[in-house]
Amino acid sequence: MKSIAALVLGAALSLAALPASAQTLRSADIHPDGYPTVEAVKYLGDLMDQRTGGRIKIQVFNNAQLGAEKDTIEQTRFGVIDMNRVNTAPFNNLVPETQVLGLPFLFRSVDHMHKVLDGPIGDGILKAFEPHGLVGLAFYDSGARSFYTTKTAIHSIEDMKGLKLRVQQSDLWIAMMQALGANPTPMAYGEVYSALETGVVDGAENNWPSYESSRHFEVAKHYTLTEHSLAPEVLVISKISWDKLSPDDQATLRQAAKDSVVKMRELWTAREKASEEKVRAGGGEIITVDKAPFIAAMGPVYDKFVTSPEMKSLVERIRAVQ
Repeated sequence: MKSIAALVLGAALSLAALPASAQTLRSADIHPDGYPTVEAVKYLGDLMDQRTGGRIKIQVFNNAQLGAEKDTIEQTRFGVIDMNRVNTAPFNNLVPETQVLGLPFLFRSVDHMHKVLDGPIGDGILKAFEPHGLVGLAFYDSGARSFYTTKTAIHSIEDMKGLKLRVQQSDLWIAMMQALGANPTPMAYGEVYSALETGVVDGAENNWPSYESSRHFEVAKHYTLTEHSLAPEVLVISKISWDKLSPDDQATLRQAAKDSVVKMRELWTAREKASEEKVRAGGGEIITVDKAPFIAAMGPVYDKFVTSPEMKSLVERIRAVQ
């Protein structure tokens, strides 16, 4: 009885020590523990814990514990998941403005992308999530995406013809592969390793850290540096969860999310270098190509997806950023 009483007293004291209205926000990510986006959201959680006196915490569920991106987006919209870190591509059919960010060869460099996303253009695109049950908090880096293949290496655009390539579940990415002469195969990220290993697809495309952390480089050793997209990641919160926060807490979360971007970029730069070194040490073939023919082939993609005056204006504004 004394032991039970002690346990009850301990539990009561623990509850009493919790701040009033303590809240834990659940955040989803498909990448493994240690990946820059995962660590950035953990860092965001630390900031919120400090800045709210422990009232608001963030728990990160990495490695697709809560499902594939397509599934977690829907769960976030309906408030089942509070927060979500997702590449912009799966949002293309939901939030049209995100299609522009994925357009091939749109950004001249990483620095150009940062200037766009950190300014009024980026803020405007984040605002576009709100009519769809989501609040955009910040953009994270996703690096330059390049192609990797299992058997036939890509040395020129002619080598793309007929290749079965995994793409993200987005009409834009399907059109991009078709413009290059490849056969796009939309597929969830978690299924790609097996598809490469068994020959369901001939290759895929992604950045250095994803290529390495997913261990795709073990089964697809030819990595061709097309660097065809710098499509960023985006961190969103469910509008349902957002509306439960006070205006002060909303402001604190917005600022903490912006502050986490700086941390994420530091982690990303270091991880990108480490991933490249690991791939090269593992015997990967790194191929440099003439990008001009790849860029020239993208005209039909722009014609198909940049059709409205608003979208054309957005592309022009992005290109005008110096």
